[in-house]
Amino acid sequence: MTYKPRLQEKYATEVIPALTEKFGFKSVMRVPKIEKIVISQGIGEAVADKKIVDSAVDDLTIITGQKAVATISKKDVSNFKLRKGMPIGTKVTLRGDKMYEFLDRLISIALPRTRDFKGVPAKGFDGRGNFNMGVKEHIIFPEIDIDKVNKILGMDITIVTSAPNDEEGKALLDAFGFPFTKK
Repeated sequence: MTYKPRLQEKYATEVIPALTEKFGFKSVMRVPKIEKIVISQGIGEAVADKKIVDSAVDDLTIITGQKAVATISKKDVSNFKLRKGMPIGTKVTLRGDKMYEFLDRLISIALPRTRDFKGVPAKGFDGRGNFNMGVKEHIIFPEIDIDKVNKILGMDITIVTSAPNDEEGKALLDAFGFPFTKK
């Protein structure tokens, strides 16, 4: 028997029927799905110390289970002492099984570990069904050993869906159990 992530099975057995009933889709192919998750970190202090980017790449690789890459600056900015080609951040794009595994850990483990967590505000939708959110501390993930962290960094998480609008995108994430704040 092949391994299938828990949320991928939940999508096939619970989410598709629930969204089909709610929106009255004629075809299963019309039901929105999560296409990819992009996790990125902007590291302003990297201008002074290159080792911060290396440790951030290692941390993001541990969190996601996929090799992260360093992002580099595209142009010179003299006010920030930034030169073209300098590493200034990290990013990773998740698809398939790793995407569902990361989303499962984010929803069930990491977000509830956030200090004073009351839910995620639903105002992070972009008008096309994609959801953006920020995390202030990357140490909320259990894979990170706090004693070995040089600097606590935040991260931006973008969940890209095939939903054409925010209503369907929010319904999709609600069906997965995303902890949105109640109005």
